[in-house]
Amino acid sequence: MKLPLSIRKFLKTAFDRINNEKLKHHILQAIPFWVASLIAGLITVFYSKAFAFLESQTFFIIHYHDWWIFILTPVCFVIAWWLVVKFAPYARTSGIPQVMAAVELATTSYEKQTKHLLSLKIFFVKIFSGLLMIFGGGAVGKEGPTIQMSGIVFRKVNEWLPSWWPPVSKPNMITAGAAAGLAAAFNTPLGGVVFAIEELTKTHVSYFKTALFTAVIIAGLTAQGILGPYLYLGYPDISHVTNSIIIPLLVVSMISGLLGGIMSKIILTLFRWKKCFKFRYQHLIYVVVCALLMAAIAFFLDPEILGSGKRIMTTTLFSTHKYVHWYTALFRILGPVLSFGTGASAGIFAPSISAGASVGSFLAALFHESSSNANLLILSGMVGFLTGVTRTPFTSAILVLEMTDRHSVIFYLMIAGMVAGLVSLLVDKHSLYDHLKVQTLHDLTHQKEDLPEKS
Repeated sequence: MKLPLSIRKFLKTAFDRINNEKLKHHILQAIPFWVASLIAGLITVFYSKAFAFLESQTFFIIHYHDWWIFILTPVCFVIAWWLVVKFAPYARTSGIPQVMAAVELATTSYEKQTKHLLSLKIFFVKIFSGLLMIFGGGAVGKEGPTIQMSGIVFRKVNEWLPSWWPPVSKPNMITAGAAAGLAAAFNTPLGGVVFAIEELTKTHVSYFKTALFTAVIIAGLTAQGILGPYLYLGYPDISHVTNSIIIPLLVVSMISGLLGGIMSKIILTLFRWKKCFKFRYQHLIYVVVCALLMAAIAFFLDPEILGSGKRIMTTTLFSTHKYVHWYTALFRILGPVLSFGTGASAGIFAPSISAGASVGSFLAALFHESSSNANLLILSGMVGFLTGVTRTPFTSAILVLEMTDRHSVIFYLMIAGMVAGLVSLLVDKHSLYDHLKVQTLHDLTHQKEDLPEKS
């Protein structure tokens, strides 16, 4: 697919009139990032609004008709899984491992395989599968799908450039797209930049810093222009944190990092076990069982297992219901395992953060901490658990910092991330995303007969 001929002629004529060749080259290099960032920002706004609306509708439905969960969850889980299996296998799970693999493949002889990871077919399946999962009560997030969808937008814009356009680095476009998607999803521009540096690529940032910063800024401003300036969580009270908090903080960081690593290990074990399934109906039974387990726990024990977990974060940080039960923390860990393990489109950033918040809240009750100290332990649990899953301590700390605008505790959040990162090494030397990326690369480079159709 190419730009209309009239637009290509207009652009060529306009830039032919610029006498300064260096200026012309820089402008032409920047325009694809500008256009893609604007589109990605608009898409992120749409997906975020739809995601939040459907999540609220799920809780509304089960509040008045709680038994509906036994119909809603299995139906949505099965359809979300079927869409991925039938139309776009590489739309499964988070989407971040696929983007990591695409960045790596774009610099090798397998560069063309990136189309199988970042196609328009995947884009649409990602949207519908992810929205079905959250409507069904899945413990999933929007950030992973948003990152992959933004990567798709940036790759397609690069692909649509006319032949006379100066070549733009494909890995840089995909990386910038992923960073822009995360920044717009959570309104965390610094988090998007650090995520790109720490997780997506090992390239020195000086090689593409302008493109990366521009993409994050434009996508973020687009989201803010529609949604308005906002914080993902708000301003928790940490005005009276005491010096005695350091020991509980270290304990929370270690336990949350360890649990994040264990949750990742369980998910990977389930994926390996599912590879033994020889028939599709076995996968279908597995998805139905996961959905019914989610529904049963929500109906009989604790409805907080459902959804992205944002409600738990806001409740523990901003209300008098500061502390959760031990089983709530357990279910916030079990929820992503059951949801992510289905193989449908499912982000894991937000569920990991909410699981960490639950762990921090429960441990704060054990330590009998004050409200301010408890809030800091909740934030530290969020950083620690996400670090245990992703092994990106600085991304985790910056994300939580930008979600709450609590700059005075950046020192504590950095400690939490580094401690959790070290402890999680006891479980596995590599992150969940690293393992899934390796599997994705193996599937693409060694099982080409199973590749989905190009789009």
